[in-house]
Amino acid sequence: MSRSRAVTLAEIERIEALGTIVEDWSRIEVSDDFRAEQIVGCHLRGCISLGSNSFLVRSNIANYNIGDGVRIEYVTAMECRGESSFGNGVRVATINENGGRSIPIYDTMTAQIAYIMALYKYRHQTTSTMESMVASYAKSKSSSVGCVGNNVTIKGVRFIYDVNIEDGVSVEGASIIENATLCRGVRVGVDVKAQNFIAAENSVISGGAIVERCFVGESCILGSGFTAVDSLFFANSHCENGEAVSIFAGPYTVSHHKSSLLIAGMFSFFNAGSGCNQSNHLFKSGPVHQAIHRRGCKFASNGYVMSPALEAPFTTIIGRHTHHHDTSLFPYSILVERQARSVLMPGANLKNFGMERDHGKWPSRDKREHKRDVVNFEEHNPYVTQQFIKAIDTLNTIRDEDLESLQYNYNGVTMDAESVRRGIRMYTTAFVASLSTILQRGRGGVRCGGGVWLDVAGQFVMKQEVDKILHDVEEGQLSSFGEIDNRFRVLDIHYDEYAYDWAVRVLASIHGREIKQEDIDSTIESGEQSLARLSQMRAADRDKDCSLSLAIGYGLDSENYDDLIADFRVVRGLK
Repeated sequence: MSRSRAVTLAEIERIEALGTIVEDWSRIEVSDDFRAEQIVGCHLRGCISLGSNSFLVRSNIANYNIGDGVRIEYVTAMECRGESSFGNGVRVATINENGGRSIPIYDTMTAQIAYIMALYKYRHQTTSTMESMVASYAKSKSSSVGCVGNNVTIKGVRFIYDVNIEDGVSVEGASIIENATLCRGVRVGVDVKAQNFIAAENSVISGGAIVERCFVGESCILGSGFTAVDSLFFANSHCENGEAVSIFAGPYTVSHHKSSLLIAGMFSFFNAGSGCNQSNHLFKSGPVHQAIHRRGCKFASNGYVMSPALEAPFTTIIGRHTHHHDTSLFPYSILVERQARSVLMPGANLKNFGMERDHGKWPSRDKREHKRDVVNFEEHNPYVTQQFIKAIDTLNTIRDEDLESLQYNYNGVTMDAESVRRGIRMYTTAFVASLSTILQRGRGGVRCGGGVWLDVAGQFVMKQEVDKILHDVEEGQLSSFGEIDNRFRVLDIHYDEYAYDWAVRVLASIHGREIKQEDIDSTIESGEQSLARLSQMRAADRDKDCSLSLAIGYGLDSENYDDLIADFRVVRGLK
C-alpha cells in the first residue's frame, strides 16, 4: 500500500457532502494522492485505511486496511467484528463424519501436509505437533482489522465478516462470506454462502455454492449450487450441482451432477457419475465409517458403496455394493454388481482406452500457477507397479488353492475363474511395461528408492521417506510447515532417481543377483513389447467406441448413409 496520511478538513467536508458518514475521522487514513471523490455514500466505522486509486461506493465498512486499485461498491456490511484468525485454525471433519480425522486448516496448507494430519492419527505426537503449528500460525495471523489486497473488486455483496482478501480477488454478488481467507486471484460469485473456510490461489466459488468449514485448494471450482461441508479440495478439483460432506478430495476430484453425493471418504483423480452415492453409518453407531477410493477411481451412474470400503487405483465401480469390499490389491479393475453380489474383474481397465485418455488429460488441464500441492502424473510409477506384483502373487495363490473352482471369493468380492486367469496375464504385461518405462525414464544416483511406495495426496513417495519426515517432526527437527513442505518437494525433484533405484532393486530380486546393464537393456526391450500390446488393446477398445454401430442418431435429417457417417465423424472428431 502507498504511504498514508490523515484526511484533511477540506476533504472531510467534501466526503460528507457526497453522503458518507464516518464515526471517527481520526481513525481514517488515506494515500498521499487521495481525492474526496474516492468515497461516496458510505458508512465507515473503526480503523480504515484506503490505498491509492481505490474507491468505496455506497458500502458499510468497519475495521479494514484496503490496498491500491480496489473497488468496493454496494456492500451491505463489510466488517471485522473483533479479533479474528480469518479461517486459519478452523477444524474440518474430513474423511470421517464423526470427527476422528478432523484437522485444522490454514491459508498455506498443502495436500501432502493435510494428508499427514488426517491419515496419521495413530502417530499422535506427529499430528499433535503439526496441529500446534497451525494454532501458532493462526495466532500470528489474528487481528482485529481485516486486510484487502491490491486490485481487488467487491461488488453487490450482502455481508463480509472477518475476511482477509489478498491481491487480485473478485467477489461479486455473494450473499455472505464469513471467517475466511481469500488467497490471491480467488473469484467468489453470485449467491454464494461461505463460512469458516479458506480459498487458495485462483480458486472459484460461484453459482450459489454453499461452503462451510472447508479448504478450497488452488484452481479448484465449486459452483452451480454445490454444497460442501467439512471437506478439503485440492489441485484442480471441480465440483458442481451435487454435495460433499466430510471428504478429502485429492487432486482432480470431479463431480458435476445434481444427484451425486460424496460423503465420508477420500478421492483423487476421481469422477463421479450421476446419482452416485455412499452411506457410512449402517444405522448402528452413527456416521463413524469411511471409504477410500484410490487415485483414478470412477463411479458409474447410480454407483453406490456402503462404507467401510477400499478400492485400488483406477477402479471403475458399477452398481450397488454393500459387502464392505477391499480390492486394494487389484488396480485397474472393474467392480460390478451381479445378482446383489460384488463381482471384480481384476486388471480389466488396463485395456480400457479411457484410462489412456485420463492419463493424458490430467496434466493438460492443470490450471495452477503456484503449484502449492505436489502432483505426479506418471502412469508408470513404483506405487502402482508394486501393486501389479502383489496382484499377480495374490491371484496365483487364489487360483492354485482350487484349480477346479469356477469362482473365488476374496475380501467381499467374487471373481470368476476366467477373470482371475485374464487378470494374471494383464497384470504381468502391465508390470513388465511399467518396470521398463521406469528404468528407461529414470537415472541412477545415490538415492535409495527401496521399500514400499505411497500415493500421498497426488505425490508418489517412499514410505521410508514419509516415516523420516514424521520422525523429524516428532523430534523437532522440522519445526515449520515450510520445512515439511520443502522435504516433500525435494523428494519430488529427485523422483526419477528414487524410482529408478526401486526398479533396479525389483529387477535384482527377480534375477536373484546383482543386475548388469544388459539385464536393464533386456527388460526395457521386453517392456517396449508389453507397451505395444497394451497400446493395441487400448486402440481396439477405442475402435469399439468409434464403431459405426454407435452412429445411431447422427445425420438425423438425412436419408443418405454417407451423410450419416460424415456427421458421425465430424461430431466425434474422427478422421
